[in-house]
Amino acid sequence: MDPRTIKMAEILVTHSARIIPGDRVAIEATTAAEPLIRALYIEILKKGGFPYLLLEIPEQDKELFTYGKDEQIAHVDQIRQHVYQHFESRFKIRSLTNPQQLVGFPPEKQMLYQKSEESILATQMERGAADEFKWVTTLFPTEAYAKQAGMSLQEYEDFVYSACFADADDPIEKWKQVEEEQKAALDLFQGHDQIQLRGPNVDLDLSVKGRTFINCFGESNMPDGEIFTGPVEDSLNGWIRYTYPAIHEGVLVSGVELTFKNGKVVKAAAEEQEDYLLQLLETDPGSRYVGEFAVGTNSQIQQFTGNILFDEKIGGTIHLALGAGYPETGSKNKSALHWDMICDMREDSTITLDGDLVYKDGQFIYP
Repeated sequence: MDPRTIKMAEILVTHSARIIPGDRVAIEATTAAEPLIRALYIEILKKGGFPYLLLEIPEQDKELFTYGKDEQIAHVDQIRQHVYQHFESRFKIRSLTNPQQLVGFPPEKQMLYQKSEESILATQMERGAADEFKWVTTLFPTEAYAKQAGMSLQEYEDFVYSACFADADDPIEKWKQVEEEQKAALDLFQGHDQIQLRGPNVDLDLSVKGRTFINCFGESNMPDGEIFTGPVEDSLNGWIRYTYPAIHEGVLVSGVELTFKNGKVVKAAAEEQEDYLLQLLETDPGSRYVGEFAVGTNSQIQQFTGNILFDEKIGGTIHLALGAGYPETGSKNKSALHWDMICDMREDSTITLDGDLVYKDGQFIYP
């Protein structure tokens, strides 16, 4: 086993989920992630937890969409529902062998599947906000992810483990340093009202009055590196053109441009897969509103790889998520959808807070 995989498991169990004796811990993954699953299983046992394996076969969703009837696609996974309602923790390891497995299926099937996940996602967010459920999402490098990123498998493994500090002598200390460094950025944003985003790809105003910014340093996501909040739902006005393709369930939607009025998407266009974008905007009433505004801060991640877990953390970018917001931020937006879309701010771009410049060309400006 790659020693970095063992170290990754130690980071996830000790730092991210903070597993203690008695914790019931679900491990969700495909069988392609067997090395990390095994390492996690061992680490959870060493901490006194009770690991449960919820494994999928590669391309399981493709089989469901191909052979399943509508009622089967829309069926709520009752085992996962129980886990999210009652367990103390869960690890979700993204480990697909074909990230594009759902490309070509009608958007209507995607919407049915989204609906089946709605109650589970809501439980994750609500129990997570109440500190009752230590959920962690990470990734195991596969050939498919490497190809998607334009790298060899070895190059991609190096990229993944470096972004997670699994190649460092003391990775947990590294993540503690990230926490401290981001506190200064958090202090810049907290307690303000109006945010103005300006640049060649954005002209957007929004309010964060009364909302809480969260410091992300490797607890719920691994890798991590962002600060985020839930904007006031009806406050967004203006437009944004997303620099990178917005990817959802393997479907690549490029050239997305959205126009907001009083918080709601009133105009949407895309260079590719526009019909798919428009369909997902009709998922439910909350899918046309923004549940998350965030600034990516991870300097270890500087390139687009086609995987949102990494791409939303790119230092010098922002992202806004259509759909469900995180209750701990004060967000009230509810939806079966949570779709992050990324805008590069590293050139001729600024963020001002109540008229004061705090961010320019991908860098924070401190007093």
